Amino acid sequence: MSPNMPLRIVLGSGSKYRQQLLREMGYDFEVISPSVGEQSIRRADPEALALALAHAKADAVVASLQSPALVITADQVVVHQGQIREKPGSADEARQYLRSCGDAPSETVSAVVVTDSASGRRVAGVDVVRIYLRPLPDELIEDRIADGEIFYCAGALRLEDPLIAPYIERIEGEMDSVMGLPKALTARLMAEVC
Repeated sequence: MSPNMPLRIVLGSGSKYRQQLLREMGYDFEVISPSVGEQSIRRADPEALALALAHAKADAVVASLQSPALVITADQVVVHQGQIREKPGSADEARQYLRSCGDAPSETVSAVVVTDSASGRRVAGVDVVRIYLRPLPDELIEDRIADGEIFYCAGALRLEDPLIAPYIERIEGEMDSVMGLPKALTARLMAEVC
């Protein structure tokens, strides 16, 4: 834990990518993977949806705590041609997402919520990144579906994958945000709560 953080830190996420990013930020933390019925939380606006999901995760983690902690939760959706894309639910859905990602830019909408469980103080924010990809070949799409990692990623976008990286034309924003935990936003929110 950083000397500026008076409480233990709990990351409310089972995502190995979010855990990796928080470790890269230099924090020691515990992990509690919240149980939230994500499909029951619906919003038409992508930012509102990502925030609602991150808040629901925060509520679940805070309710499970036995002692005070600084709780960090996050969620992400992808928007492509005005449609919200969450984690693909099937190979067919993943295939459709990946085949269309070169048609137009996609946006990752990442929400972060930081809660001081002792005081109840909570702050939240959203970071949006725009991604331009070249069309992916069918063989690569099938290979990524067989690999299975894309099923843990909103919109089936796993840009840190070295096989996908050559198809990235440009990213307007930071890769850590694309991976699900925007570091600058997270650090700012942590500082606001403490």
